[in-house]
Amino acid sequence: MALTVTDSNFEELLSDGKPLVVDFWAEWCGPCRMLSPIIEELASEYAGRVNIGKIDVDNNNEIVAQFGIRNIPTILLFKNRELADKCVGALSKASLVEKIEKLL
Repeated sequence: MALTVTDSNFEELLSDGKPLVVDFWAEWCGPCRMLSPIIEELASEYAGRVNIGKIDVDNNNEIVAQFGIRNIPTILLFKNRELADKCVGALSKASLVEKIEKLL
C-alpha cells in the first residue's frame, strides 16, 4: 500500500535512506484516479526497497509550494535526498518502472 505523505512526514520519509517516489494528487482529479492503482501496485512491488507514497495537494500546501506543483498528477522521484526526476501527467506503469529502476 502506498504511504500517505504529508507536510509533517515528508522530511522523515526523504531521510529514510531509500529512494522516495511521491505522487501529487487530488480526489477530484480524473487522471490522478486513473494513476492511483498503478501507484498502489508499485508500492507493493517495491516494498522495502523504495518508499512510494501519495500526497493530497488540497491538504498539504507546504510541500506543494516547496516544489512548485502546478499540475496534477505530478510524480517526484528522489534519490539520496535529491530530486532525481519529475513527471507531469498520467504515465504508464512501464514508464514509472523504468524511472524507479534508475533510482536503485
